[in-house]
Amino acid sequence: MTGPHPSVAATRTAVREALDGVELGSRVWVALSGGPDSLALAAALAFVGRKAGYLTGAIIVDHGMQQGSAEIAREAAAQARLAGLVTVFVERAEVGRLGGPEAAARDARYAAIEARVESEGGQTPHVLLGHTMDDQAETVLLALARGSGARALAGMPVRRGMYVRPFLGLRRGDTVAACEAQGLTPWHDPTNQPGGGPRRSELRGVVMPALVDVLGPGVVSGLARSAALLQADADELERQARTAMRASASQVREEEWRCDMLAVLPDAIRTRMLKMIAEQRGAGPLGAVHVGELDRIVTSFKGQGPVSLPGGYEATREYGRLIIRHPLERVQRSDENGPLA
Repeated sequence: MTGPHPSVAATRTAVREALDGVELGSRVWVALSGGPDSLALAAALAFVGRKAGYLTGAIIVDHGMQQGSAEIAREAAAQARLAGLVTVFVERAEVGRLGGPEAAARDARYAAIEARVESEGGQTPHVLLGHTMDDQAETVLLALARGSGARALAGMPVRRGMYVRPFLGLRRGDTVAACEAQGLTPWHDPTNQPGGGPRRSELRGVVMPALVDVLGPGVVSGLARSAALLQADADELERQARTAMRASASQVREEEWRCDMLAVLPDAIRTRMLKMIAEQRGAGPLGAVHVGELDRIVTSFKGQGPVSLPGGYEATREYGRLIIRHPLERVQRSDENGPLA
């Protein structure tokens, strides 16, 4: 008796290991686009879920941004059922404009998935995402081109909240082969092809093949391995930054931080702490430029004025303290206490 195709076995092993420790009866969903990665993931989940006793299903999000998107979603649902998943939902998402088309579509997709997961309930729900090692390598290169810090260069985590990425150790070719071996017909998104599509499509179709030609096939696994190493480093630095925040919090008001206390911290801790401080106040998400301006207020203050932060917030230095507030807060205090000095 022969076993499953090697690629099929690899996808099942990846899902089994990713869900190790998840309790019997837990709800596990796959976010399904209909492409080879998520379709191979759906088939692997169906197999593992039957063995492990999970309540499994697929959530398909129709963004309505491509011609024939409803038909694509229906075909993805049919393929999910062919893969062995009985519970399949197609959600229609309303895509806004904030952050550009890609970011808006991503936000709408996650909102639709989370709404369905919440409405269905169940024990400790998990949502599996089909990102592969190739996706991870592309993410690292995009972050590198933007000049991002260690957290962005760390790529996508295996786990974040209820989301799990079992395939970060598998190549895109593995998922294509797994679909073929199981008689599944994935949808191939035309925007993933180079030439007029998103920047990631150009990276996928032009840059990555060129890198492989020059540096060899190990470049993809090398980038993914670097991301995993940076993930551990970024996690530890953020842990230390949170510890420093807790140690300092008792000595300051909620919106004020002593600059002399911040300035003596190591750069890697201080900059992360500044990002956390601002985002906890409501500003954000902060980019490297914003964090750099905050750091200059703390470490090299020369009387510069307020630093504008996302969300309408601003940061100032007053009497040796870093203060982050929204201008409306200043107006409110003026109304309550008289004009502010």
